[in-house]
Amino acid sequence: MQFNYLSALDNLFTALIYLLVSFVLFLVGKKVYQLINRDIDLDDELVEKDNLAFSFAHVGYYIGLIIAISGVFAGGGVDHLLDNIIDISIYGMLSIILLNVSMIISDKVILRKFSIKKEIIEDQNVGTGVIEGATCVANGLIINGVLSENQDNFLGIIALWLVAQIALILVGLIYNAITSYDIHEYIEKDNVAVGIGYAGAIIAIGNLVRFGAQMEADSWIMVGENMLLETGVGLLMLPLARILTDKILLPKRNLTDEIIHQEKPNVGAAVIEAFAYIGGSMLICMSFA
Repeated sequence: MQFNYLSALDNLFTALIYLLVSFVLFLVGKKVYQLINRDIDLDDELVEKDNLAFSFAHVGYYIGLIIAISGVFAGGGVDHLLDNIIDISIYGMLSIILLNVSMIISDKVILRKFSIKKEIIEDQNVGTGVIEGATCVANGLIINGVLSENQDNFLGIIALWLVAQIALILVGLIYNAITSYDIHEYIEKDNVAVGIGYAGAIIAIGNLVRFGAQMEADSWIMVGENMLLETGVGLLMLPLARILTDKILLPKRNLTDEIIHQEKPNVGAAVIEAFAYIGGSMLICMSFA
């Protein structure tokens, strides 16, 4: 079979154009982040102050941004290259806006009991930075799922995104209910382990909502129903995953004791807890696929 060089060159040229568009969208997303946080000197925090908390939050935003933008490319496009680029640019900008608004909602509602900026910038609270980064990743997953299957339906995208925000708020309420301690109190006390465990729960729900948005459906309303179904399954999974961590992954230790009842909180135990949540969400997605 003769190799078609012209077709290969055309595909390469198209791929390079899409790569350039995605890179431009990433730069726009970075600029938007800088504008929203214009009172923060990024270089000073990352290089001069070696602020690990800000590094987690900052990199989490970039990861969430890439995941969100990739949902634009996964959506059903049209054949003409120029039309595709316009479509990708419009929905790419929408993904950037939704991600940044999601961060504001998270700061004002999910972690409303203290100032996120103060904890990350002034106190260099790593646990808060981890949660901020995880929230960005979770919202990136959600936006990815919503955009990849629902383009050309602007109202549907906004409605599904709002439903997802409610889901993340419920995560905070349920997670706080299944723990014997106030997560906000211990996060504010710079307990990194508590922050990591909570971050795992947030990402797990974000992954389930993403999967629900990508399930086959005849309308965006049915997509919303799928998202609610997956969210409900995820909220039921949280206490089960915590029991799994206690009884199977850490059979000789009590998870709560390891995380809050030690002079030095056990970060490793919290990582295992976070893994249980995220791993459980992946297994659920595989089961429903």
